[in-house]
Amino acid sequence: MSTRTRALDAALDLVGTEGLRSLTHARVDERAGLPRGSTSNHFRTRAALLAGVVDHVAERELADLGVPSLPDSADALVDLLTGYLTYAVTANRTLTRARLVLFMEAAHNAELRDAVSRGRAAMSGLLVPLLTHLGAPAPEVAANAVMACCEGLILHRVAREDATDPRPVLALVVRASLS
Repeated sequence: MSTRTRALDAALDLVGTEGLRSLTHARVDERAGLPRGSTSNHFRTRAALLAGVVDHVAERELADLGVPSLPDSADALVDLLTGYLTYAVTANRTLTRARLVLFMEAAHNAELRDAVSRGRAAMSGLLVPLLTHLGAPAPEVAANAVMACCEGLILHRVAREDATDPRPVLALVVRASLS
C-alpha cells in the first residue's frame, strides 16, 4: 500500500472516530505509522488533506459498492439500497461517520464542497442507469430523491442510533421515483 493511501486511510479513521479537530498532519503520520512529514509531502495544506480525504471516501465507497447488477424490479432496488444502507452503518460505520463530518464541514468550505459534489456525482452515475433501467420517467430527479432519502436514513442511524427498518421508507421513495 502506498504512503499516500496509508495516510488517507489513517486520516479517514481519525475523522471517523475522533472528529475533524483530530485531523492534523502529525496525527495522520502517527496513526498511519509513517515518518513525520510524510502526510505533508502528499498534502501540503490542511485544505488539501481534507479534499484528499473526501475523494478517498468516495473512492472507497464506490469500490465497496462495485458495479451493481441491474435490478429487475422496484423491490430488487429496495433490497440493494437496504443492503447498502446496512453496510454503511455497520461494517463501514467509521467511513460513514467521516463522510458525514466532512459533509458538514463542506457547508463552510467551497473547496471541500467541490470534492463532496464530485463524490455525489459518482454515486449518481451508478444510480441513474439503475433507475433508467426500471423505467423512471426522470431518472436524474429520481436519483436525487433516492440519494437524499438514503443520506437522511444513514444520518439518523449514525447520529441517533435509529434502528427503524429503512425498507418501508426506501420502498415509498423508489416507487414514487418510478411513477
